[in-house]
Amino acid sequence: MPSAGLEEIDIQCPYCWETIGILVDCSVETQTYIEDCQVCCRPIVMEVELNEDGYPMVTASGQDD
Repeated sequence: MPSAGLEEIDIQCPYCWETIGILVDCSVETQTYIEDCQVCCRPIVMEVELNEDGYPMVTASGQDD
């Protein structure tokens, strides 16, 4: 079970398809925010929910999706 701190998660950019690592704040149960891809610099919409075990489940989509 992760702590209530930051957890590093690998996601795939919906634009360039590269795998990038993001930090997720596990003290917030549900959150939506925009973070730029570290490779192509395009904006990715991150939707994060913690599952019943406290692990973050991240959905990454393009800003126009």
